[in-house]
Amino acid sequence: MPTPRHTPNSPYILQQPDWSKDSVIYQVNTRQFSDKGNFDGVTEGLDDIQGLGADIIWLMPIHPIGEKHRKGELGSPYAVKDYYGINPEFGDSESLRRLIRAIHDKGMKVIIDWVPNHSAWDNELVTRHPDWYARDYKGDFRPSPWWDWDDIIEFDYDNPALRDYMIDALCYWVSEFDIDGFRCDVAGYVPNDFWHQARAALDKVKPVFMLAEWEDRDLHEQAFNMTYAWTWNEVMHDIAHGKCSVDKLRKYYSWNERAWPRQAYRMTFVSNHDKNAWDGTQHEQFGEALEAAIVLSVIGEGMPLIHNGQEAGESKRLAFFERDPILWQPHEIGTLYSRLISLKKQIPALWNGPFGATMIQVPNSAQPEVFSFVRQQNRDMVFVVLNLGDQAVEVTFSERLYHGEFDDFFSGQRCQLDADTRLSLAPWDYRLFVNHPG
Repeated sequence: MPTPRHTPNSPYILQQPDWSKDSVIYQVNTRQFSDKGNFDGVTEGLDDIQGLGADIIWLMPIHPIGEKHRKGELGSPYAVKDYYGINPEFGDSESLRRLIRAIHDKGMKVIIDWVPNHSAWDNELVTRHPDWYARDYKGDFRPSPWWDWDDIIEFDYDNPALRDYMIDALCYWVSEFDIDGFRCDVAGYVPNDFWHQARAALDKVKPVFMLAEWEDRDLHEQAFNMTYAWTWNEVMHDIAHGKCSVDKLRKYYSWNERAWPRQAYRMTFVSNHDKNAWDGTQHEQFGEALEAAIVLSVIGEGMPLIHNGQEAGESKRLAFFERDPILWQPHEIGTLYSRLISLKKQIPALWNGPFGATMIQVPNSAQPEVFSFVRQQNRDMVFVVLNLGDQAVEVTFSERLYHGEFDDFFSGQRCQLDADTRLSLAPWDYRLFVNHPG
């Protein structure tokens, strides 16, 4: 086991559950996942999700959607009308329970999206408890400042009664539906001390897994198992478009190693519902760099996310406020994900957070373009080489970290790597060498 980055007196006390050590998370947009567009459609697709190697299913918000100031025909799932209700578009309590039971029967976990920062304009809390909401300079209800989120209004977490309500609602879904945790929308817009309160209450019901849509190491102190690696995604996107150097990626991993608690999980992703809807498909986002980015998201440090439809090529931007079912088809991206995830689960060095190995840089002769590293734990070693540039390169390596006998993961050939090793890499090419004595 690697040495912890923090001493026993560290304030970062939240420990990861053993079941999550090699987990992969899969995001489900219930509205678009199947032709049915409901919970039963997700239930019918569970074998395919599990076949990819995913372990945690994240359901986008399941609650009724507000009608006042609604966007589009069906509205945003993030404009919640009733925190205790189920969107009839998706089914009812029985179909949700069937889905959750089916997930658990397959040995998987399920978390649901939670939207704590704001509600729909016609949530009953607006009339019952108007003092729970934030106000603008005119004294009116306020959408989140600077955003175009005019279909929602913000809460005011200085009110203890609001906190009690939200915690009770969170606990309801755990106790009544046996879910395993939450993905918390714009978690950083809500005070961290609220999350401390919520986590303590939830864990009394059942140990939960908490994912924050935010990037702040302090969220891991007492509340969240995992945070978004937004910076990783942004850096990889900029590299793919020639907007920054590979050194910026090295800086991300330095920051991740030195400034974040060892037990923190960072969620690495090339797509999610926001990126797909507003910025483009995985192909639009990453172009020729897509496969290299996927390799790094799975084999590097972090828990990889698959956004539903990526495995089918993610051929379109899914409409956010209308029905727009995913076009399912076999695709090489799905094959790549399943192969990489299978390897991740076989090699403990590739596991998540404190269960896996820290990435160690292998210096190379083409540092401006080539990113190379090892992850090593006990007798297992994985050596990764990524050409993150649009020109072919020949590259050699220094130091001895990568020396030894390996299997070339993609070609299946056995090879010996040493000081004389020279690799020829096409633009955006990647190589993955595995030493796994078993």
